[in-house]
Amino acid sequence: MSTAFVKEESAETAAETVLPDRPISAHPNLVTEAGLKALELQLQQAREAHGAASAIEDVNERRRQTANPLRDMRYYAARLRTAQLMPQPTSSDIVAFGSTVTFSRDDGRVQKYRIVGEDEADPKAGTISFASPVARILMGKAVGEAVSVGDQEIEIIAIS
Repeated sequence: MSTAFVKEESAETAAETVLPDRPISAHPNLVTEAGLKALELQLQQAREAHGAASAIEDVNERRRQTANPLRDMRYYAARLRTAQLMPQPTSSDIVAFGSTVTFSRDDGRVQKYRIVGEDEADPKAGTISFASPVARILMGKAVGEAVSVGDQEIEIIAIS
């Protein structure tokens, strides 16, 4: 058989199909129940994307299209393996993982965040990672306590 009509993968194409793994935090993988479900859903979506890309006939295009889903599948599978489901806080006396904290800043702004796992943190949606500087400073504190964050002071107004 002649190899004149066989597509050979170029080095450039090969590099496109081998993506580095997504970085995994050194912090414990603490998750809320919603965070665990979100990880499961994201793994399922990555599997579905991989399945759809695997149906592509052109081998080089299939490799390119499956690269991201494969990387995501490895990441979400690792995050699910290491997930530590944390119980809901039983008290609103002190700030804990899963608490929603309302605090005021020196400049008069009032902010409200729920402290969650790293994968589910989205400050625009009102959640911050337990590993973030603000969350680390707030954890273990009670309503009325003031703490320094950088060059500002924040006071805890409510915990729920």
